[in-house]
Amino acid sequence: VQLVASGGGLVQTGGSLRLSCAVSGFTFSHYALMWVRQAPGKGREWVSNINHIGNITTYASSVKGRFTVSRDNAKNLLYLQMNSLTPEDTGIYYCAKRRMAGYFEPYYNPGNYDYWGQGTQVTVSS
Repeated sequence: VQLVASGGGLVQTGGSLRLSCAVSGFTFSHYALMWVRQAPGKGREWVSNINHIGNITTYASSVKGRFTVSRDNAKNLLYLQMNSLTPEDTGIYYCAKRRMAGYFEPYYNPGNYDYWGQGTQVTVSS
């Protein structure tokens, strides 16, 4: 199983980025996925969940209305569109795979996720 996040970079406040997570090694369309982030010197923070079909999404209050999670089950790709970025969005963004196929919860429960990508750095300058 591999999850490879990409698309991070340096952007100014108010800018946008689109992260991608390329997945292999399992039946992508059967599993819910998650984005989390980790700011420098802080613990991991939940960002968003998406169910295996892609029709149910949930977001942390800190990103709701600015970030949009989506997936392309035909291409085995997970996305995170990030708009109106602020310096508080700076961090390493990770994608993760739900442990069991077909299950989904609309909240953060990292124990239910078994594979994590290597992360992609997002830096938002003020």
